[in-house]
Amino acid sequence: MKTILVTGGAGFIGSNFLNLYVPEKKYHFINLDKLTYAGDLNNIEVSDHGNYTFVEGDICDISMLKELFEQYKFEKVIHFAAESHVDNSITNPDAFIKTNITGTFNLLHQAYLLWMESPFKFRKGFEDSRFLHVSTDEVYGTLEDDESLFTEDTPYAPNSPYSASKASSDMIARSYFHTYGFPVVTTNCSNNYGPHQHDEKLIPTIIRKAIQKQPIPIYGDGKNVRDWLYVDDHCKGIYKAIHQGQLGETYNIGGKNERQNIYIATKICELLDDLKPGNTPHKELIEYVTDRPGHDFRYAIDASKIEKNLGWKADETFETGIQKTVNWYLAKYNQLQKS
Repeated sequence: MKTILVTGGAGFIGSNFLNLYVPEKKYHFINLDKLTYAGDLNNIEVSDHGNYTFVEGDICDISMLKELFEQYKFEKVIHFAAESHVDNSITNPDAFIKTNITGTFNLLHQAYLLWMESPFKFRKGFEDSRFLHVSTDEVYGTLEDDESLFTEDTPYAPNSPYSASKASSDMIARSYFHTYGFPVVTTNCSNNYGPHQHDEKLIPTIIRKAIQKQPIPIYGDGKNVRDWLYVDDHCKGIYKAIHQGQLGETYNIGGKNERQNIYIATKICELLDDLKPGNTPHKELIEYVTDRPGHDFRYAIDASKIEKNLGWKADETFETGIQKTVNWYLAKYNQLQKS
């Protein structure tokens, strides 16, 4: 059984990926996670499977990475690990530079040393190796109109320390392909949502605040637009990309679900009115707060390249996905109350 390294597998997207693909038993998955505040082993529903192994470690620790690559001889790497919350990058950019840039470089170089004898020459047995670098649409900056979409050819224009750090890591990955012939594929996704997302993110915050009858904070006028992607759809796109993606290429993964933030909040409140009714509508809890610095207005992805070339498509609309998400969080909070 060949071995895949999954970095950040205790986080939101990484854990959902493992929960989907470990049960197929096609690979031995090594989950490397630092277990920061955003990582939680309770997110892993497949920890009892024989083809799953957890390793606690930091991708900035070069000596640990050397030992890990030597021990497991990874055929593939799927790199989720990242500092990802924009607000945190504004108050603590240092952590984003270290993890997202230096950490990514460390992984790329250790994989290069294992897989390749020299530029453009693979070691025997590693000819089919691949490195999947998971990135974000935020590297493209902001869309100021209602019609344009981010494509793989959109120039980079990051506007936060988070997006700048991810743009930097994308460029390092790109350089390894062009300089060394290194087998990297990059994906840039739109905003993910679904089970196991950390409470700091927008949708879990709205759900949590509404359930607790607390004010639901919405930045600015609530008209900022994001293209929402259900996390399982994203994971399926990543699986397609690492197996079928053309080396050196980038694939944008988006759900074609553009919604204003105020729509998101209102929709969740309406669902909770039906599922957990109270004396007043939940939307009365919504309050507008001072906008965050450098808040991009609109993100929207053109996913036609991955749809056409790799046969991927999103299965969930926003309305079907948010129903599943609200149901999951309600079950989570009900369980917490019982315990």
